[in-house]
Amino acid sequence: QVHLVESGGGLVQPGGSLRLSCAASGRIFSIPAMGWYRQAPGKTREWVAAISSNGHTNYADSVKGRFTISRDNAKNTVYLQMNSLKPEDTAVYYCNRIGGSSWGQGTQVTVSS
Repeated sequence: QVHLVESGGGLVQPGGSLRLSCAASGRIFSIPAMGWYRQAPGKTREWVAAISSNGHTNYADSVKGRFTISRDNAKNTVYLQMNSLKPEDTAVYYCNRIGGSSWGQGTQVTVSS
């Protein structure tokens, strides 16, 4: 019922920054906990960050201190600010509600010099 579209990915140098956006549209009946996930080549999808409806956040150890998840409920948008990027952050990044089952196209993040 809810369509999520990720954007903001691109090519960035190690140590650089990028901000991803996840815009929701369609039939929205709640303000659920949302998360960012990523999948690198040859790896399974992994959870990166989560934010509750009231703004509480949690992060995977691999990104803690470097990434910040936020949301603007009025805009139905979730963000992921990524700083101090490393080559190992290279992946397709997806957003979804926590416990969501369907996945969109994601947005490619490539960290390379």
